[in-house]
Amino acid sequence: MALTHPQSALFAGEKPFPIIPACEHFAGSEKLITKALELQNKLGGLFDITMDCEDGAQTGKEKEHAEMIVRIQNSELNKHKMSGVRIHDYTNEHWRGDIDIIVPGAGNVIAYITIPKPTKASQVKEQISYIQEACKKAGIKREIPIHVLIETHGALNDVFEIASLPWLQVLDFGLMDFISGHHGAIPASCMKSPGQFDHELLRRAKSTMVAAALMNGVIPAHNVTLDLKNTYQTYQDAKRAHDEFGFLRMWSIYPAQIQSILDAMAPNFAETQTACDILIKAQDADWGPIQHDGDLHDRATYRYFWELVQRAKLTGQKLPDEVEKRFFSK
Repeated sequence: MALTHPQSALFAGEKPFPIIPACEHFAGSEKLITKALELQNKLGGLFDITMDCEDGAQTGKEKEHAEMIVRIQNSELNKHKMSGVRIHDYTNEHWRGDIDIIVPGAGNVIAYITIPKPTKASQVKEQISYIQEACKKAGIKREIPIHVLIETHGALNDVFEIASLPWLQVLDFGLMDFISGHHGAIPASCMKSPGQFDHELLRRAKSTMVAAALMNGVIPAHNVTLDLKNTYQTYQDAKRAHDEFGFLRMWSIYPAQIQSILDAMAPNFAETQTACDILIKAQDADWGPIQHDGDLHDRATYRYFWELVQRAKLTGQKLPDEVEKRFFSK
């Protein structure tokens, strides 16, 4: 009898929760994008890259910048097709131009489109509709995943509505703009740890965004660590973001930060091994209930362990050969 894959057995008839890399690395210039892709290829596709039209483009050269991104998206260097694009914000006249260039030019390979700085849900809705219409015009059949930055009072106020919009895959927390929007009520020291986790307004904002994301089947992503070269600080920030607030992804803005984020966001190794043992037993039982170490497990726990094993693989954890053969071999 052929063994049923967990993706088919556990998520029949419903959309599974997104399983995407725990690290998202931002790069703006062609030089930095190229270096990021080279590192992504070297590590075997363990992190996403966001090619930045917003802060990356020189004023007056927005069109050329978007065209450069399309060229690199379609190049052999983009081997893993794990690169998204951040477009200009709603108030900027170039956001439609970004989409008009990027969707027809790279819509079949782009990993996602990130929308920054909305102040209300209606703006995100309009931008998503524009992306969907651009896909229709270009004959692109797939849904392009949408990421939205929650970095204003208005976006936080509408975060549950934003999280429920179509094509949404990730909600990103934007710390620096959010603090600036408080006009001195949150001190600048809170742009770093421990303040970014301890200040009550920031704790509320982060936990609210994470709750909205998870309730709607969307990945919550944490802001950057400003201390670029202190890899242990990056690790500590990613660990607190994951363990205390439930973030499942974090931004990197410096190559040395990537591995620290992957390490901190990775599932516990012992729990991964337990999950592997349970999934093998479950598949052998055709996904019926089993006992493992005296505990009862069924499809409810299998879903948890299957998502955990997928996340472990995406952070570079070594999985047992039998698990690789059963669940990840093509």
